[in-house]
Order: sequence, then structure tokens, then C-alpha cells
Amino acid sequence: MEGLAMLGAGIGAGIATLGAGLGIGKIASGAVESIARQPEAAGDIRGSMILTAALIEGVALFACAICFMIQAKF
Repeated sequence: MEGLAMLGAGIGAGIATLGAGLGIGKIASGAVESIARQPEAAGDIRGSMILTAALIEGVALFACAICFMIQAKF
């Protein structure tokens, strides 16, 4: 049972970080494209991008913390 808990925690942390990386990549891609179309709105777009990326990263951090808690329990 201990081995499966370790495997599940590792897979869960990996999927969480993979999803966060893909999400932040899509946000950055959209922001760069938007700034290229409207350079005068670069400040607003950049601020929204950073806020959204931080929220996604926070969710990934919580997911990894829960996976490490599962790993420590078993």
C-alpha cells in the first residue's frame, strides 16, 4: 500500500505541475499576441497575465502540497 501511495502522490504532483505549465504557457501566448495587436494596452494585459499566472501557480502549489501530505501519511 505504501508504494501505491508514493506512486499516486508522484503522479498527482506531476499532473498538477504539467497542467499549470500548459495553462501558463497558453496565457503567455495569448498575452503576447494581444500586446502585438494593441501595444497601447500592454500594461493592462501584462498585469492581468501576471495575476492569472500567479493564481494558476497557486493552485498547482496546493496540489503538490496535498500530494506531499499523502506521501508523508503512508
